[in-house]
Amino acid sequence: CHTKTEPLPTYDEVLVCTPDTNEEEVEMIVRRALSPDSQNQKIYCLLSAEKLVYKVAKQLESYFFRLLQSSEVPDYRFIIFCDAKAHNSYIITAFDTYKVSIPCCSKTEIQTYLRTHLKVPSGTAPAAQAFEELDQQNVKFVFSKQAGMGR
Repeated sequence: CHTKTEPLPTYDEVLVCTPDTNEEEVEMIVRRALSPDSQNQKIYCLLSAEKLVYKVAKQLESYFFRLLQSSEVPDYRFIIFCDAKAHNSYIITAFDTYKVSIPCCSKTEIQTYLRTHLKVPSGTAPAAQAFEELDQQNVKFVFSKQAGMGR
């Protein structure tokens, strides 16, 4: 909300976690965040990380700290978003020392930001044309069971 001109994250910066999220998907986003190429100002995010199953959450912790020790990236940008009410989540416990509270914006501020960034430009791109029923201020999410397969 405080940086109204900043763009929304791109597809490679965000992983929306579910109980079906696998170790490979988590490893891939951590690798992106801690690679030397991550200095390009991208902010990598795990959303709903509390939904990860124990095995995947444990692998995330292990992989993150192993890469962090061997990484030469001093200013990585990696954010893990969890539901504050999910007290029994392994991720919340594992990354507790890094926990910060984010001041919330008002609903109006969030709506204004999204309205600005989610407009389909005139002369829409081919991907936007796939959803002809969209008006100028809506967005559709398309999920695939096989991430990175171009489907």
